Amino acid sequence: MSRHEVRETLPEHGLQRRTCLLLPLLCAPMALGAQARELRMAFGEHIPPFCFPQTASGIEVDVFREALAQRGIQLKPQFYPFARVPRAFREGLVDATMTDLGEDLGSTGGHYGETAVMYDNVLISLQARALRIRQPSDLDGLTVIAFQGAHKRFPDWLGALQRSGRLTEVNDQAQQVRTLMRGRYDLVLADRSIFRYFSQQIARQGERLLPVSEHAFTSPNPRDYRPVFRSPQMRDEFNEGLRWLRSSGRLRAIYERYLGEGQAPAAR
Repeated sequence: MSRHEVRETLPEHGLQRRTCLLLPLLCAPMALGAQARELRMAFGEHIPPFCFPQTASGIEVDVFREALAQRGIQLKPQFYPFARVPRAFREGLVDATMTDLGEDLGSTGGHYGETAVMYDNVLISLQARALRIRQPSDLDGLTVIAFQGAHKRFPDWLGALQRSGRLTEVNDQAQQVRTLMRGRYDLVLADRSIFRYFSQQIARQGERLLPVSEHAFTSPNPRDYRPVFRSPQMRDEFNEGLRWLRSSGRLRAIYERYLGEGQAPAAR
């Protein structure tokens, strides 16, 4: 009996039944592939304890990873010099970015999400200098070393320093601690936790640390630290995952994993 004859002896409803049984098996890999979603996100490369490129971890990375995982999205962190973080988004290298660094990324297709992590920036000087910093004019004649893009975030305080050449912005914030201790700059502008982290690292290496004074010069604005997403749907799903982290206590737990018990920020 030929193959053609065998096919014709099969009842038509039998062929349809076999086809119906096979279709789910054939389509299953396609369905699984469609569900496996990833998000490439830009992070700064020298801002521990918020980002550790070597292990793709840190406070900020873990917060985004867990918030997105709640919605079935796998985070693919990509690390850049801090000033390049928003540029990576503008150039289409990533699907999202941890911050806009004072730039308007909405004009380049960005959709802003809820603030996940805030930085508590302060001005730091050697205690022996007895400096008093309360207003921008108090920085007249002084030199400041800060993170990349700081002048965009704080133009009222740093604009004049940048124009006069008294502001230096660096990607590696360990330099801030070392140069302050050696008297090369009058002030550091840094997040408290980042400065503390690098100070501890440098002390372990045997370098001498001098007492410092902190000068609060601005109140953290949550809008300054909003992430940006190319997809409004991904933005919405991240927002939902972040709300779960807050309500469940996971957000606090992530902070305390890196900073110690009782070091998490107050709920916002």
